[in-house]
Amino acid sequence: MLRRMAVAAILLSSVALHPALAQQGARAFHFAAFGDMPYNVPDDYEKVDRLIARINADRPAFSIHVGDMISGGVPCSNEILELSARQLEAVEAPLVYTPGDNEWTDCHRARGGGFDPLERLAKVRALMFPKPGQSLGKTQISVESQGLLMKERFAPYVENVRFSKNDVQFATLHVVGSNNNLDEKRPGAAEEFRARDAANAVWIEHAFKAARNEDSRAVVLAWQANVHHRGRKVEEYSPAFAQTITSVASYAKDFGKPVLVIYGDYHFFEVARFLDMDGKPAPHVTRLQVYGDKSVHAVRVTVDPDAPGVFSFAPLIAPENGLP
Repeated sequence: MLRRMAVAAILLSSVALHPALAQQGARAFHFAAFGDMPYNVPDDYEKVDRLIARINADRPAFSIHVGDMISGGVPCSNEILELSARQLEAVEAPLVYTPGDNEWTDCHRARGGGFDPLERLAKVRALMFPKPGQSLGKTQISVESQGLLMKERFAPYVENVRFSKNDVQFATLHVVGSNNNLDEKRPGAAEEFRARDAANAVWIEHAFKAARNEDSRAVVLAWQANVHHRGRKVEEYSPAFAQTITSVASYAKDFGKPVLVIYGDYHFFEVARFLDMDGKPAPHVTRLQVYGDKSVHAVRVTVDPDAPGVFSFAPLIAPENGLP
């Protein structure tokens, strides 16, 4: 009940900030953020189609998909992955996607089909990043890919991208749930995590360096995992997310301007402060968690580079999909 009340309060405050009700600057734009769907298949395939139609009707500058484009309860087969990928081809504006754990990390489980996660990761990269340096969507934009820009050290990480719009920097990072694949017992998992974690650290640094060099008004980072998930000791965050949390908090403090972190994972709409490793609000950083699972909806993020807070939020609801 308390969580529902909190979500209701967020919805009310977000509606108050809806750009239709607020004055915008000349450089303002909006984008859609969504992910963690379809989960309840086959029924949710139709719901995702309706949501994409709703997003298209809203005419965002682009959309960001934060991963988990399949449920952890279905096999990670080529057929299932390709079906979700084909659905996303209907998105008209540029689409930037970052992988989730359900697409590859969890595929070793029996209900995931018993696949090799690293083989599934290779499949996801080939399927979702066929042209590194280009977005998805019917209308595509050029993006800076870590796998191309830093090919000598980080060639595999084509999924980490960066682009800018109206003096706001955007970057995606490959940070996923299921403890970010940090599993010392499963062969190859921890090694994969450490290599990807190092790539993410460099990419976060690169995004903030670009923001400083270009005198950007704000920075937006997007990934899949709720990094504030606690480990076995409730007073500690998982070490799988320590570098990400520490880097964001540190660079944001030095940057001194608004920073927005977008992720999915827990499947309900929430806007709150981003917390550092001590559980305290990190200066200048807001976190947005998007809908997912049974709530097949998106979030409309309005960006006004010339407004004090830069960002405002409103639910982007597909009415036929039911209330969140």
